[in-house]
Amino acid sequence: MNTEQILFDERQYLGLNRHSIMRRLLVAVFCFTAYYWSENPKPVSTALFELGEYPGDTHYGRLFFWLGIVVLVFSVLMLFILHMRTTVIPGAMIIDGLWSARRVRIELGSIVSARAVRLKPSFFIRPVYNLHTRGRIRFYTHGNEAVELTTRDGIIYRIGTQRPEQLLQAIRPHLEK
Repeated sequence: MNTEQILFDERQYLGLNRHSIMRRLLVAVFCFTAYYWSENPKPVSTALFELGEYPGDTHYGRLFFWLGIVVLVFSVLMLFILHMRTTVIPGAMIIDGLWSARRVRIELGSIVSARAVRLKPSFFIRPVYNLHTRGRIRFYTHGNEAVELTTRDGIIYRIGTQRPEQLLQAIRPHLEK
C-alpha cells in the first residue's frame, strides 16, 4: 500500500485490553501473595482478613514467585503483539489480523450505512477477529467504541476502534448513494 493513499490507519495491540490486563495482574498478585505467605508461614491477622499458617513446605513458594514474574513478563510482551490493523484506502477497508488470520477486505461502495456505536461493557470481553455471531461479524481488541457497517447484502460488520469519528470521516464519502 502506498502511504499517500491511506485515508485511515489504526493498529490495536493485544496487551492493551483493560480487562485482560486486570485479570493477569490479579493472577500475579495472587502468586506474589502466595510467595510471601510461604516465606512467612506464621499466621497473619489484619483488619481486613486473617491468614492462617502456611500448609506445606516453604520451598514451593519460590514456584509462585517465578510464576508471578512470568505472568508480568508475558503481560509486557503482549503490549507489543499486533492484534489487528484497520486501514481505509480509496474504495476499500482492509482489516489485517494476527499472524495467520485472513485479511478481510470490505468494498466501500457496497456499504449502505455506517454509524458509531458503544459496546456493552463486560468484564469478560475478549479480543476477537472475524467472529460471526448473532448476525454480525465482529472485529474488536480493546475499548468500548466501534463502527457498525451494513452492506448492500445485509452483512453487518462491527469494527472496534479508538477513533470512531475519524474512521467514519474516511468512510462516509464512499457510501453508496
